[in-house]
Amino acid sequence: MTKIVVFGNSGSGKSTLAKNLVKMRHIAHLDLDSVAWAPSNATTSPPSRLSISESKVLIETFLSKNTSWVIEGCYSDLLAEVLPYADELIFLNLPINLCVENAKARPWEPHKYASKQAQDANLSMLIDWIKDYENRTDTFSKQSHQALYDSFEGTKTMYTSNSHSER
Repeated sequence: MTKIVVFGNSGSGKSTLAKNLVKMRHIAHLDLDSVAWAPSNATTSPPSRLSISESKVLIETFLSKNTSWVIEGCYSDLLAEVLPYADELIFLNLPINLCVENAKARPWEPHKYASKQAQDANLSMLIDWIKDYENRTDTFSKQSHQALYDSFEGTKTMYTSNSHSER
């Protein structure tokens, strides 16, 4: 059984690494974006987060159906819910400028955006968000991610370059 948690700043390569791990190890994949947000509709703008308890139910459903998995995201509050089940932790702690470059080169993510144009319309907001990683103190912050990494007692790795995406 393989149970891996991948986390880091937006644009750090979490999805790319998770997808590569899925292909190489034939394990299930959960992108925490899919359990963190309320379903959007034309009247919900901006999108709103689900409560932690609602997200936790969705995470527990995933965990009950899969014995080997990779879970990825930037939500420290949700990551804390899965860490007790994980046997490996990967912190993608790339420099801000590399995260920005990765975000600019990001392919269309149809599970998040209706079109590539809709995704690109949010790019400047995403870049501002990425650049603020080290200044924030919320669940998405470097401070919060570092605390998760430091507290984990299992196998853990920190990557500081894009070389992790081929793991």
